[in-house]
Amino acid sequence: MTESLRSFFDELVTPDRTLVVVNRSSPDPVRNLFDSLLDDQPVSITETEAADEPDDMIALVEDDAVVARSTLDELLESVLLINSDLYKTGAVALGEVALPDVLRGLEEVPFRLRGYPASNKEKLLLIVVSRVIERIAAEHGRGTLRASFQRLSRINDERGTRDVYAALADTDVDVHVYGVGDAASLSALPVTVHTGTSFPYRRSWFVVFTPPADVDGDRVALLALEDEPNVWDGFWTFRPALVDRIERYVADRL
Repeated sequence: MTESLRSFFDELVTPDRTLVVVNRSSPDPVRNLFDSLLDDQPVSITETEAADEPDDMIALVEDDAVVARSTLDELLESVLLINSDLYKTGAVALGEVALPDVLRGLEEVPFRLRGYPASNKEKLLLIVVSRVIERIAAEHGRGTLRASFQRLSRINDERGTRDVYAALADTDVDVHVYGVGDAASLSALPVTVHTGTSFPYRRSWFVVFTPPADVDGDRVALLALEDEPNVWDGFWTFRPALVDRIERYVADRL
């Protein structure tokens, strides 16, 4: 029996994965940006030359096999040249949010990520994955989305977040939001609000989407816990059974 949100971390069995920059032609500052995204994480970054590959290709390697590929440009456009303010202000439209295949392939890798000012990039991974899950929900138009915000006021304070949940209101997605604060402040949005003051409400960050049972589509979850101020342990997963169990835990226990 799952005893807490933290218990889901104990179930992760992460194979050894490496990101390989193939035929790098980009300058050192770009490579440094890439490195800063994954500093001190359980994913190494290496370089290689390959005559049959294009320049600046990123390969995700697991057990000596390439399991995903993305271009460096895809990473630059989706993460490396982006900052969190663009998501908060809504400068990045929901339909434009993308998760390159090599980052999607890092599912169930347990990351430990710092927010600003300790790091300009690390926490952005969680922000991008959160937005991707919200985009998937909007594209399905049905199903259930559960998301925590620590402070419910963030939904109104961050224009980009408000726009996302207003857009979801135009679909048939059943949206549930969790956090500390005044539920009445969200009365203009057709969402179900769950409030509390326990650890999951104050210090968890989850975004979980499950499509209807009769729909074949992505089940996806992000789960992160703030064990220290502005430091998050987190992972994301597309594994249907694990997503369903996280969704049921949130639905039944919070």
